[in-house]
Amino acid sequence: MIYQLLVYIHIFSVILSVGPFFVLFPLLKKLRQATVETEQACIEVFQSAIRLVKHAGHVLVGSGILLMFVGSWPWTTSWVVMTIAVMVSSIFFLARAFTPTLKQFNEPSANKQMLIAKLYRSVWIYITLLMMMLWFMVVKPVLW
Repeated sequence: MIYQLLVYIHIFSVILSVGPFFVLFPLLKKLRQATVETEQACIEVFQSAIRLVKHAGHVLVGSGILLMFVGSWPWTTSWVVMTIAVMVSSIFFLARAFTPTLKQFNEPSANKQMLIAKLYRSVWIYITLLMMMLWFMVVKPVLW
């Protein structure tokens, strides 16, 4: 019973980690023609989405660790090692991709269209990293 509950928590945290990023695409589109007031509101929503993803990521990692202890998979299994490697990469990427770029919107000389393009690209890169982790966890490929 505990294993099933942990799997449910783990899957729910995956949904909370990935879902907000798909909401950001229409937000970035709106940001392209935003007034100063609308721009600030869009940035705040973007920051809130990133905060939600970070907290869901904490639950995701915690439930994943607990699943490893309760389950029967060894830590040296190829899909586990690869998931952890991609996860570490995604943590570094998340820390550097969004907050510094969002802070640049407040600078008077900021090229906002370039910043929006950078955020758009960063969202896709992060979604790709998340989908790679999801693929490793679902398919469980034997790589070695």
